[in-house]
Amino acid sequence: MPSGRVDEAARFYGEVVGLERIARPETIGGVGAWFRAGSQELHVSEYEDFVPAAKAHPAFELEGAGLDALAERLAAAGAEVRWDERLPGARRFYSFDPAGNRLEFLSRT
Repeated sequence: MPSGRVDEAARFYGEVVGLERIARPETIGGVGAWFRAGSQELHVSEYEDFVPAAKAHPAFELEGAGLDALAERLAAAGAEVRWDERLPGARRFYSFDPAGNRLEFLSRT
């Protein structure tokens, strides 16, 4: 995230996306927010020379109904929801966090 935007990212990932916020070790230093997504973790931190990740991205897998509910929450929060049907055996869409980083959300069919 760009400097000064970690709180905005924390609200987005925690409240809109619904990830569990976990403690960020004080020994790490700097400013950031950590989240749990199943058995994986997402670490968000400030970066002075920030450039959004417009192509590379994390992909989060959800159960069927959860995918549609998340798409609705994101759209209600003003985030873009871009459905993509090119992956066989999956329903998926892309969205972007407040700093413009691309995110993928999918459900296997």
